[in-house]
Amino acid sequence: MEAAAVPQELPPDRGAHELFGYVGIEAVLEQMKVKTMKMGFEFNIMVVGQSGLGKSTMVNTLFKSKVSRKASQPSQEERIPKTVQLQSVTHVIEEKGVKMKLTVTDTPGFGDQINNENCWDPIIKYINEQYERYLREEILITRKRKIPDSRVHGCVYFIPPTGHWLRPLDLEFMRRLSKIVNVVPVIAKADTLTLEEREEFKQRQDLKAHSISVYPQEDFDEDPDDRLLNDRIREKIPFAVVGADQEHQVNGKRVLGRKTKWGIIEVENPEHCEFPMLRDLLIRSHLQDLKDITHNVHYESYRVRRLNESNRPAPSSNNGLPGRDEDGEESNL
Repeated sequence: MEAAAVPQELPPDRGAHELFGYVGIEAVLEQMKVKTMKMGFEFNIMVVGQSGLGKSTMVNTLFKSKVSRKASQPSQEERIPKTVQLQSVTHVIEEKGVKMKLTVTDTPGFGDQINNENCWDPIIKYINEQYERYLREEILITRKRKIPDSRVHGCVYFIPPTGHWLRPLDLEFMRRLSKIVNVVPVIAKADTLTLEEREEFKQRQDLKAHSISVYPQEDFDEDPDDRLLNDRIREKIPFAVVGADQEHQVNGKRVLGRKTKWGIIEVENPEHCEFPMLRDLLIRSHLQDLKDITHNVHYESYRVRRLNESNRPAPSSNNGLPGRDEDGEESNL
């Protein structure tokens, strides 16, 4: 009687095929790089915070260019806008052959009123309008090869450097905002606080307890390496940042910084502030991830909600999104 054959375990890479010569698979990376350099890409950032926190200066520092306009000396009436007025500025910036169409949306007037009830409404409305614009293009029968993307990929929320608890206004707005966009909170003008005050301020803020999910969100970490990196970032949030658009001489080198009576606060020195971490997060390490989460999570949530709304029978118009007529066929009212 023959012994039963013992099944052989396949090696872990049993699905892989051994190549007996060079195929050139990795060349696809170069193709993607060349295509991206030719087409360029879009990145849209929003800055939110009350007047006087250095939002424009910070954006200019991030991109080493005058990409965010500072208002000229306003009149007394203009200093206190009656409502939040959103201002968007778009520039094409280029570095080493790579072009980026950068749109910066500022929110002058936010939090500047005596009564700030519902002051977030224009901002949330603007973010949703960009999702709606993209959706309208996407559902066209004949649509563009590349849909223009004006969706907000990241929102930098500027917290006043009080050294105390976050204001109820900040907590409530970040809670609402984090549901529809990637929120990165920063402590503005952190050079007005000592290092001890910064750390104490950070430790007081339990954003999770207020249902605020800031970027990078734990739920979206895709692998252990991502989690390790993002955990280190989350430990530092909110970033204590300083913006400056003037150079100073320090030890024979020209550096971006702010001159104070204690010396030069170097913007790009990690020992002075956490601006380098903010810059790396927004541009060098997580820019594509910000865009991916915007598309796959925030926009997808908006898209599903709107299409569900449009499929409900209603006597009124459904804003042109696909719906169902009386026969159940798809229609575009």
